[in-house]
Amino acid sequence: MTLGDILKESWLSVSGNKLRSFLTVLGIIIGVMAVVIMVAVGETVQQSITDQFSSLGTNTIVIRAGAARRGGVRSGNRNTLTTLDAEQIRKLPDVMSITPAQSGSAQVIYGNKNWSTMMLGTYPDYTVIQDIDVEHGAFFDMTAVKNASTYAVIGPDTARELGLPENPVGEIIRIQNMPFVIIGVMKARGDSAFGSQDDMIIIPITTLKKRLQGSPFPDSVSMIALKIYQDADNAVVTDQISALLRQRHRLKEGDEDDFQITDMKQIMETMDTVTGYLKLLLISIAAVSLLVGSIGIMNMMLVSVVERTREIGIRKAVGARERVIIIQFLSESVMISFIGSMFGLIFGVGLSQGVGRFILKYNVPFSFWPVILSVSVAIIVGLASGVMPAFRAAKLNPIDSLRYE
Repeated sequence: MTLGDILKESWLSVSGNKLRSFLTVLGIIIGVMAVVIMVAVGETVQQSITDQFSSLGTNTIVIRAGAARRGGVRSGNRNTLTTLDAEQIRKLPDVMSITPAQSGSAQVIYGNKNWSTMMLGTYPDYTVIQDIDVEHGAFFDMTAVKNASTYAVIGPDTARELGLPENPVGEIIRIQNMPFVIIGVMKARGDSAFGSQDDMIIIPITTLKKRLQGSPFPDSVSMIALKIYQDADNAVVTDQISALLRQRHRLKEGDEDDFQITDMKQIMETMDTVTGYLKLLLISIAAVSLLVGSIGIMNMMLVSVVERTREIGIRKAVGARERVIIIQFLSESVMISFIGSMFGLIFGVGLSQGVGRFILKYNVPFSFWPVILSVSVAIIVGLASGVMPAFRAAKLNPIDSLRYE
């Protein structure tokens, strides 16, 4: 028999029992669709987490004041970092940009509009570390920091909520009843590891500490963020920073660090590992549906062998070899699996992309893994499910088969 003859015979057999074949194919469709959707979910979660940290990059290091948390409580003094610490860290050879930062909430007023948002006091280097682009106006410089100038750079969401003009540069807003001049508006960029960049106000850190907070420790900061050169070793730089801060803070051997260093490269590697395990778990759960579908194919083929016992006897009586019988039943099994896999792939990709783009408004990543998986499932599941029925059919005694009613 030629390949065309085998496929034709397989199609006639499969289509001869439409309802049973449909239910068997449906099991494979659901199984493959579940796996494809789970792969899409895993990759979407992984992509979302990567996007959260992509604005910082793997060459970014964040230092936070205070010792590590123990039992949910932060031990030690929170005001352990200063702007002088940042200036000393800046002298390390691998440091490209560095900025101290202090955050807080702000009640902003413009005309009769009132809006609560996040306020960040920092240096101009913050734009380099966070890769910030200014759409209107400009960012403040170090002169504004030294003079504690009342300049503000705002996010596009903040400007919209306050009802500011399209280009609000030069407009006056009030923060805690103090007038600030808007000198720049950031480009929209969404969320990052530091929170939403679109709904915030950035001012010189000296203005925040001295004018708004009236802090008795104007040099203290809650965080220092820095970016190192691409060819620098994160681990080496982290050790250098730790040694420098311990020396500056006069910590003795055995004393706990009064600061926390977070390496974004290490965090991203850890998150990639975690999301990889998550993706594997989701696929494993969905694979159970495929197992059920393959059992359905095997069950259908075993029933088909019983129903076609007399036909098999006639084939063998006229000279059909066992190899031909085996190929015939395996081809039917693979055909059922292939049809189910292809429809499962189409429905799975369509559903995941449709829900992501039109309902969740998120671009779901597409990879060729589902395609490769579907073709592999069509072959492997089809062959595995049809082996037993095929060999059972091939071993039937032709005389007994002819007598079967």
